Amino acid sequence: MTKFKIVIPARYASTRLPGKPLLELAGRPLIAHVCAQALKARAEEVVVAADDERILNVAQTLGAKGLMTDPEHTSGTERIFEVAKRLGWKAEEIVVNWQGDEPLLEAELVDRLASFLAARPEVAVATLAAPACAEEVFNPNVVKVVLNEAGYALYFSRAPIPWIRDAFSDQPPRVMDGLHLRHIGVYAYRVGLLERFVRWRPAPLERVEALEQLRVLWHGERIAVMTVATSPEAGVDTPEDAIRVERRLKELKSLGAKRGVR
Repeated sequence: MTKFKIVIPARYASTRLPGKPLLELAGRPLIAHVCAQALKARAEEVVVAADDERILNVAQTLGAKGLMTDPEHTSGTERIFEVAKRLGWKAEEIVVNWQGDEPLLEAELVDRLASFLAARPEVAVATLAAPACAEEVFNPNVVKVVLNEAGYALYFSRAPIPWIRDAFSDQPPRVMDGLHLRHIGVYAYRVGLLERFVRWRPAPLERVEALEQLRVLWHGERIAVMTVATSPEAGVDTPEDAIRVERRLKELKSLGAKRGVR
């Protein structure tokens, strides 16, 4: 069995949705739903890295560890590295970044991603992708990724990549199976990569695309991409997302009750 850790970066001072980790959905704070899912994974440890004591209190009540991290961090990656450093995790250990607004992510998928990276000692970071439909390909809020023959990321963009000249001239435009993939923002890292990452300056491509993973490619590291048949259900970024996710959480709770699962 692959050994790995999970860190859940949870920031109270969210710009889009202030106080998001403590937003109540289906009777519990959002971070409680995320922790409950993460604790189903086969990780050795689940740690919530937060900027507010109230978030840590919720996490610890559920059995996860909690660490107060520097409020000046500009990304979840920096927050994760602080956790790894403070807990003394070794450079070769694997840690999965489970976003604090992803209560519908499946633990089994996270287990698979950690094993996927563990089986590839030549790389230090792995992530997920799934086939994209035409609407997603042309949506700038959906990140796309193109791969090389070996399954490593060539580039990530908010633009419709790859641009299929003839297919995109049709109305409606056609996408091509196997070429058009949406990126799923779940990462497995080796701790040593995190240490290098926080020392690197943001890359020019990272700035223009507003995509942190481009810093990894810019500095010559490879990102292995595990493709899955369908994307996990999206998390909570907006008030509209909160309504959708709460509806789904209630549905899952109702199904669990019918099956005798608490």
